[in-house]
Amino acid sequence: MALQKHLLNDPDTLVVDSLTGLCAVNNQLSFDPPNKVVYKSKLDRSKVALICGGGSGHEPSHAGFVGEGMLSAAVCGNVFASPNSSQVRRGIDLVENDAGTLILVKNYTGDILNFGLAAEQYAAEHAEKSNKVKFLVVGDDVAVGKTQGGIVGRRGLAGVVLVYKIAGALAAQGGTLDEVYSVAEWTAGRIGTIGVGLEHCHVPGTAPPSSHLSPTEIEIGLGIHNEAGNKRLTPVPPLTELIPLLIDYIASTTDAERGFLPFKNDGSDEVVLLVNNLGGMSELEIGGIVRAARDELHKRQIGVRRVLAGTRVSICPASPSLSFFSPRADDSTANAVKLLALLDAPAQTPGWKWNSAAPPITPTPLAPAATASTTSRSSAARIAAPQPAEFLAAMQRACAAIAAAEPEITRMDTIAGDGDCGLTLKAGAQGVEKAIKAGGITGTDLAADVVAVAKVAENEMGGTSGALYSIFFSALAQGLQSSANGATTVTPELWGSALSEALTKLYTYTRARPPSRTLVDPLAAFVEAFSSAGFAAAVKAAAAAAEHTKDVDAKAGRSAYVDTAVLRGEKVPDPGAWGVKTILEAL
Repeated sequence: MALQKHLLNDPDTLVVDSLTGLCAVNNQLSFDPPNKVVYKSKLDRSKVALICGGGSGHEPSHAGFVGEGMLSAAVCGNVFASPNSSQVRRGIDLVENDAGTLILVKNYTGDILNFGLAAEQYAAEHAEKSNKVKFLVVGDDVAVGKTQGGIVGRRGLAGVVLVYKIAGALAAQGGTLDEVYSVAEWTAGRIGTIGVGLEHCHVPGTAPPSSHLSPTEIEIGLGIHNEAGNKRLTPVPPLTELIPLLIDYIASTTDAERGFLPFKNDGSDEVVLLVNNLGGMSELEIGGIVRAARDELHKRQIGVRRVLAGTRVSICPASPSLSFFSPRADDSTANAVKLLALLDAPAQTPGWKWNSAAPPITPTPLAPAATASTTSRSSAARIAAPQPAEFLAAMQRACAAIAAAEPEITRMDTIAGDGDCGLTLKAGAQGVEKAIKAGGITGTDLAADVVAVAKVAENEMGGTSGALYSIFFSALAQGLQSSANGATTVTPELWGSALSEALTKLYTYTRARPPSRTLVDPLAAFVEAFSSAGFAAAVKAAAAAAEHTKDVDAKAGRSAYVDTAVLRGEKVPDPGAWGVKTILEAL
């Protein structure tokens, strides 16, 4: 089986190479390569030290959280493999201090055994300091129910980072070992996390996993080492359906298997929301998940005290996880104030992303969009299509043709541009269809209809093509009005005059002139042939111009940045030009 693509020197040196790079990013760190221990260079040995660690492959966890205000050291194993006890013991020695050391590990057997063995060895050899090393296991995965987990308990996921942050901040402020351990233990007990797998993960340098999720399938509760999740869903649901399901896993009070957190669901609950990028998701998608989670929590009357987003604990595939931390004690809000202050305290580590240190703004409904005034249109003569029903049918044919052509136009644009042309045109077509259904395009007032199309291009399409279409149709509406001369029904002569005026105005905003391998090529061919040869001949001229873009060197547009030899070799026409051809032929 072929390997998936990764950029590295050698899988065997990847962890050391990565940790060396991290120390270049964060120059307050030192690195012990033989033991893969990253630690603070200037350690205040009068304060409690915090050590974490585990298998690599989950960056920035663990080493990305070593630094002022957070962790003192991280002991890293090979990818997805626990470090051995000798490595951990070296880490304990490197941060030895007068105040004591707290070892934090996620709930995985290898980590618990190797970190625990190192702690016991240290205590055995330093009897006078045996009470200066404490050990805490953190598990926050709610996908594993209480029955299934048995005595093993919950797996450790992204929520452990909140424990690092809160305990690390208290240690930096001079808290005692007992105080730091107590706050870490209390915090760990009030965190719940649920992950979503879009695909199974892959260890660099190894063959891809044999099990895969289908393109329309996701897995709820996927573990960070490819452990099976709780269930699979197909097709992939929209966030409005997925997020409520995920929140139920964490906050339900009726599911006896997952009542890990003390939710009351009576309007008094409050949480810190962490949307973790498990790896490969775009910031665009993460923002959408944040919005959906915040809105659903608001709907459930669960207060959101803080929102954190970004990569804290990763795996290879594009996947997210949701974590809730419930900071309020049952009997008082004093704990919440203290814990949130620790969460907000500065941390000089690359892994801890910025947060606002304040609750998010309460979501409010969007104000209704202002409707355009029709007063200015009432005094102008209305120019109708000779047969409005046929005009609308032609518009709908064009919209349907663009929707059908979207995959092919998208394919063209992945070669000749940035891959969005098909979807942009489809969005415009869908907007026009909505306008027709809503009565905004009727065929009885063509200037108003064309303005409506221009608005759709502006609002629904966006980008370069949206602006070009909007300018052209806005100018076309002006041309229809200025050339009407009292006509109440459009004629071919009136269309021809208006089209020529629109093309002239478009040229004032773009330098593209045919042949330029842009949508201007077929558009200009159509406009120039329309008045002299008629509609059918003009459409043929536009189609020929669109076909000809296969052989034209790009002089404008995104294709100008693509190697000409690639375009000629692929024999792919300009996708924007193909969109114009598709619309005109359907009309």
